[in-house]
Amino acid sequence: MDCSTPLNPVIRSSAFTKKLTVFHSVFVCTFLILSQSALSVETVVDTQPQSLKKSSLPLFEYQLENRSDPFAPFITEKAAAASVNMDEIIDSTGPLTGMQLFEPGQLTLVALLRRGSEDLAMVEDFTGKGYVLTEGTKIGQRGIVKDIAPTSVIIEETAVTRAGKKIVSEVVMLLKKEGEE
Repeated sequence: MDCSTPLNPVIRSSAFTKKLTVFHSVFVCTFLILSQSALSVETVVDTQPQSLKKSSLPLFEYQLENRSDPFAPFITEKAAAASVNMDEIIDSTGPLTGMQLFEPGQLTLVALLRRGSEDLAMVEDFTGKGYVLTEGTKIGQRGIVKDIAPTSVIIEETAVTRAGKKIVSEVVMLLKKEGEE
């Protein structure tokens, strides 16, 4: 029987047995070599000097106090802005209502009145619609009516810069006599 013919599972040829023995020997030798190399690596790890295993130096501990965050970006949005003018006036963020919708320059003082102990001022906008002002009335984005005098209304405007500096200015609305413009 030669090796090219199919074998009966019961009958095995001597050539097949030789091939099986060679395969088995190679497999066992490869297994032994690999296991020996794995054991030799294990022994190298175990045979390290004791000076490397236990160091006399204390363990390193990172101190967070007075240190910046190492993961924070170096360039922030504020720094990335081309140039920030610290004297720039910051607008108020809230919605404007009532007389805050008009700046003092948009209004014309038309009358000054006294009701009991309270002084009143009447102003009109460019459409001719009239409004009544009292002391403490908010007007414009930053103004408050501070005083109503016999011939004028004094409005104090307070602006805040980016640096937090307050700038206070006064706007005086004068009552014009008939015939003046």
